[in-house]
Amino acid sequence: MHDWLLNLPFSDPESNCKIVEVSFKQGSRKEYFRNATLQFFEKGDYVTLEGVSGFDVGEVSLTGELVRMQLKKNKLEETSPEIKKIIRRATERDIEAFHISKGREKDILARSRAMAMELKLQMKLSEVEIQADGKKATFFYTADDRVDFRELIKMYATDFKFKVEMRQIGIRQEAAKLGGIGSCGRELCCSTWLHDFKSVNTTAARYQNLSINQTKLSGQCGRLKCCLNFELDTYLDALQNFPDYADALDTAMGTAHLIKKDIFKNLMWYILPNNSKHYPLTIQRVKEIKRLNQQGVKVDELQAVEVTSSKPKEVEPAFADVVGQISLRTLERNDKRRRDNSRDNRGDSRGPNNNGPRPDRGPNNNGPRPNRGPNNGPRPNNPNNNGPRPAPDAPKAPDQ
Repeated sequence: MHDWLLNLPFSDPESNCKIVEVSFKQGSRKEYFRNATLQFFEKGDYVTLEGVSGFDVGEVSLTGELVRMQLKKNKLEETSPEIKKIIRRATERDIEAFHISKGREKDILARSRAMAMELKLQMKLSEVEIQADGKKATFFYTADDRVDFRELIKMYATDFKFKVEMRQIGIRQEAAKLGGIGSCGRELCCSTWLHDFKSVNTTAARYQNLSINQTKLSGQCGRLKCCLNFELDTYLDALQNFPDYADALDTAMGTAHLIKKDIFKNLMWYILPNNSKHYPLTIQRVKEIKRLNQQGVKVDELQAVEVTSSKPKEVEPAFADVVGQISLRTLERNDKRRRDNSRDNRGDSRGPNNNGPRPDRGPNNNGPRPNRGPNNGPRPNNPNNNGPRPAPDAPKAPDQ
């Protein structure tokens, strides 16, 4: 959370909030501690705290007047004796012990899951958090029913040699601890700023004209998305202007049934029987038809309004006829120059003995030479016979 009151001056510095918010496990758990020292801590500093029969290390996440507002939100008293104290700024030795304890968590979690499966307990261990001094560990688990894990705690204490605390969490809290990216492309709200999980049902989706599709409406936790409640109050305020009990309207063409309410355009969409066309009506027109129906009058037509889109219409690109504007002489010259260069290169590769492939001689001699029997080798280089053959003489006219 951004501390927007950090740089504001206060007339009485002694009245500043002495409570500091400290986060654990990369923000998955936050608690409040009293700053009994004379040191000033900023966001991101590591501090050594009072723990269970020892000490713990956490990261400062919030200080100043915003902490006082968070205490009021969480219904905690600033002078409560239950708030533990900050011992000192974390030293290198404290941070080293902290990293050693955190390095054991992955292996201990795997072993603890194997023990729970061995006892055939209907529970799922999602995370384990070890105190910085290694004297206590908290196991977070989810379960549908009550679980008797007394034997499991004895196995944990005997094998791991520390004090064990089992804490049950919900499905949403588990998703918040694991984290992830939502369908909107942003980080999950429950793992960043949302900590009060309210119940969400499909009624919220119906008020917002969303299709009841469990795949699209469910989050990573498998429950309905918490963001369905974010705009629900806005929709409820807008729907107060719409008439009640207007799901059906009697007309001469049949009973029109309501299929949609558009709070942005203040329109109500109806459909007639044996007809797939949708009729958008204004709120005033619906109230008028409803009043006439109460008097026993059926309207002849619904008088649907024309819906115009505010999106600007895309202009189709105009195509020009450029036939005859482009000269092909340049292309023909380039093609002729490319053929001449190719012919010269092939002539150089044939060598003085003329053993290479014959050059292209036009459309009348494009294919390979036919087989002429035993004389299949290349023709000898005859300097006296390099030109084209002379044309045959024309036939002479008969004597008169």
